[in-house]
Amino acid sequence: MSEWETDLTTHTGFRFHVRPVRSEDGPALEDFFNRVTPEDLRFRFLGTVKTVDQQRLAGMINVDHQQTESFVAYEQEGSPVIAAAMLACDASMKTAEVAVSIRPEFKNRGISWELLRHLTRFAEAKGIAKLQSLEDRSNVSAISLEKEMGFTSKSYGGEPSVVLLEKNLERSS
Repeated sequence: MSEWETDLTTHTGFRFHVRPVRSEDGPALEDFFNRVTPEDLRFRFLGTVKTVDQQRLAGMINVDHQQTESFVAYEQEGSPVIAAAMLACDASMKTAEVAVSIRPEFKNRGISWELLRHLTRFAEAKGIAKLQSLEDRSNVSAISLEKEMGFTSKSYGGEPSVVLLEKNLERSS
């Protein structure tokens, strides 16, 4: 997994480090989600989650690094987590759901864009054919970003408050 540990630079010039989650990242991820706004928790988990409990944290940390991968981002090793991203594939490894969360004071620096691009490259390397993202319709910034990155939107299962965004990935020969 070390090939997916890298430094990324956003269009604003902000530089940060991203890597797959490690078992020892529990306290850092817990601290991260304690600093995310209530609205962002609602957007990330599509519900009334007020805190990220130990069971949810364990699900983000104890991943198989095959069908599911979590990434953490920070300014430098040892500094607090500034963003978390996850890719969860279906059993056929053809479709994967993505989710990204950013600490409020690090928004509008291009981190979400770069993390989503990193997740896309990771998915392409795994042979994933389609990325999906479920978004609350009021999460205008995430929907806009995903559309800029080539995702298309459609209604989701009769849920008027949720939109499904999808991106077909083409493998280059």
